[in-house]
Amino acid sequence: MAHEEADPLKLIALDADDLAIVSAHLQDAVLKLSDIVYRPAERRFALALRRFDWQGSQKGSRRRRLAALHFERVTAARQSRIDPKAEGTVLNLLAITFEETDSPAGAVTLHFSDGAAIRLEVECIEAQMKDLGPVWEAVATPDHPAAT
Repeated sequence: MAHEEADPLKLIALDADDLAIVSAHLQDAVLKLSDIVYRPAERRFALALRRFDWQGSQKGSRRRRLAALHFERVTAARQSRIDPKAEGTVLNLLAITFEETDSPAGAVTLHFSDGAAIRLEVECIEAQMKDLGPVWEAVATPDHPAAT
């Protein structure tokens, strides 16, 4: 595929502004619990996602891409409203935020639908997102109805 929207995306986040850009590209990505790996000894947290191609949707295509996201310098990982035994559960990523605690350290939170979240305590923001290859047609474009 030679079109512009088919080019794989590779992003690095080293501060909160960079992380906001990664978050925008991963909005509405879906994953299963089995796609998440935390390696405390390596201080690494990684996940594989099926991200919606928002850039391509602006040009009329409706696709998903396999992507990977990993964080380095992770000192702790906690989850909220996620059943760790339900590996088949599909999570819908809504946003990734950063809350600074003791500069440059802080907490990165991955916010999922239905109030689920994963909070990573980090020494600093050091993350990378990369498209891995496969691209396929999405069944639908994610929709966020306005709150009433």
